[in-house]
Amino acid sequence: MSLDIEQIALHQMIKRDEQTLELVLRESLLPANGPVTAMMEELHRVYSAKSKAYGLFNEESELADALRNCRKGQDDFLAFSRAATGRLRDELAKYPFADGGVVLFAHYRYLAVEYLLVAVLNSQNSMRVNEELDISTTHYLDINHADIVARIDLTEWETNPESTRYLTFLRGRVGRKVADFFMDFLGASVGLDTKAQNRGLLQAVDDYCAEAALDKNERQNYRQQVYSYCNEQLQSGEEIELEGLSKELAPLGEKTFQDFTQEQGYELEESFPADRSTLRQLTKFAGSGGGLTINFDAMLLGERIFWDAATDTLTIKGTPPNLRDQLQRRSGGK
Repeated sequence: MSLDIEQIALHQMIKRDEQTLELVLRESLLPANGPVTAMMEELHRVYSAKSKAYGLFNEESELADALRNCRKGQDDFLAFSRAATGRLRDELAKYPFADGGVVLFAHYRYLAVEYLLVAVLNSQNSMRVNEELDISTTHYLDINHADIVARIDLTEWETNPESTRYLTFLRGRVGRKVADFFMDFLGASVGLDTKAQNRGLLQAVDDYCAEAALDKNERQNYRQQVYSYCNEQLQSGEEIELEGLSKELAPLGEKTFQDFTQEQGYELEESFPADRSTLRQLTKFAGSGGGLTINFDAMLLGERIFWDAATDTLTIKGTPPNLRDQLQRRSGGK
């Protein structure tokens, strides 16, 4: 992994009682030695694999102002991280669920892009066996379950300040509240809506097929082509590119798919991240609620599965063998 640490700082917030979060601030930066680099590579890998929301700094963001000063050399990275940790403590203390943790600020490069990653990491206890086969307790940072994390693409922020996607963050573990305090600390608001972009793409595909008057099988084949392209991009860690997708699809009539989206005003970005759950709707119907979960291939609608809109009733012809076995056993046991 081509990850180079520029500067990295660790601090700690310790919860003493219900009203007190005590700060323990380092007096120096961490050395970029082997263990520290290995930790950052793991944190980068875990964070990159998670589904993220996009944001941008508000005009009044204190963190953004402090970061600009740091980037201009008006403040050093350690002082920046110490002051920011204090602001984070003050923000977190407003909430009843306030808890402590290790606060990490890491300025690093990956594939020629500069990042600032900010995270609150929890410590966990575990057991270890030493060379004499004695058992002792050890502490470790629970990186795999880190969910209070944000990352600023410094390269994008500084070269394209109008961007709505240079800041990414994870949504909190207890609903919006955790994400809210972190966004307040960052002085940021939600930017690019990935799900909205993916929903807009699906709507554009359906409308494009409808304008071309495709029959059911032709429409579903077209959706499958769109899904195949988008899924390949998702699996390779790449974004959906409208131009690339349009080149993969045969034009329906005189307009390419990209021309159609631009003319109809779908407000799709030239490229945007794929959202797995939304893209599944291209090939499947799925839903759950009230103790019922249903998932089936889109091609089955109208063939083995029928929906009566007037009565909101699904009729299924031919149940899966394992489900049928369960139904038969339950019926026989009455």
